[in-house]
Amino acid sequence: MSRLSHLDEDGAARMVDVGAKQVTRRMAVATGRIKMSTEALTAIRDGLVRKGDVLATARIAGIMAAKRTGDLIPLCHPLGLDSVSIDFAFEDGAISATATAALSARTGVEMEAITATSVALLTIYDMAKAVDKAMVISDIRLVAKDGGKSGRWRAPGFEGLEP
Repeated sequence: MSRLSHLDEDGAARMVDVGAKQVTRRMAVATGRIKMSTEALTAIRDGLVRKGDVLATARIAGIMAAKRTGDLIPLCHPLGLDSVSIDFAFEDGAISATATAALSARTGVEMEAITATSVALLTIYDMAKAVDKAMVISDIRLVAKDGGKSGRWRAPGFEGLEP
């Protein structure tokens, strides 16, 4: 079993020292979905949610969250992101969110992409809960990353983020 990088020799939590790592271009993509009733899906799609434009608000919330990941996840490095984008797609009974984060740095942006996806989906829930309290957020995961020592990685079946 490989040693966990966020634990020292005694098992205490530590922030990884990335000072000696090479600066490389790094990108990460995370996805997730929120399942909901037809009524909620229609209200969001047609702009009928009283709180306003659900997807525009969720996009901004996700971007803001990515920028604050180092404040939210205790051992994450605070990063100056070059870009964060969030796309939504309507599915049968759900909305999917895909966040892409990128920067040139000594450490990756996987947590920023996952955080952006999570908060975007939470924002959808918050804005539409008056229509459907039974919405279910699920399947949040990293699907791709590029850069750094480990290089390129894709989840099985993921075909996006081509160089």
